[in-house]
Amino acid sequence: MDKTSILKAFNERSKNTLMETLDIEYVAIGDDFLTAKMPVNSRVHQPYGQLHGGATAALAESVGSAASNFFIDSKTQFINGIQLSINHIKSKREGVVFATAKNIHKGKSTHLWEVRIVDEDNQLISVAKMTNIVLEIRKK
Repeated sequence: MDKTSILKAFNERSKNTLMETLDIEYVAIGDDFLTAKMPVNSRVHQPYGQLHGGATAALAESVGSAASNFFIDSKTQFINGIQLSINHIKSKREGVVFATAKNIHKGKSTHLWEVRIVDEDNQLISVAKMTNIVLEIRKK
């Protein structure tokens, strides 16, 4: 599959999910990264008018989980996130944020990702670390 088709497939898979609710869109892919974007507006604000940390965490987990799919056999395996830690560095009121997942460890049973969230001016907003577990699809 070419990169455009992969991004399209990820975006199609996001329909009727939290990713669609938050308007998360996968926008770039490379040999060692996956990037998604999310608009910052009142839909993802906390009561003080700033980007909600939970929305940022959902973006980080979405891109980290999706990226693990490159390293599994999707016919026999699937991914579950088992740990997410995130540090919020800077607040954001409007615009767009971009989350880029880069692999730190690719094991047979776990994957570890660093996810950096930046704004449209490349200002660091948050940094996350995510661990995914690789599970086997059980046959009935």
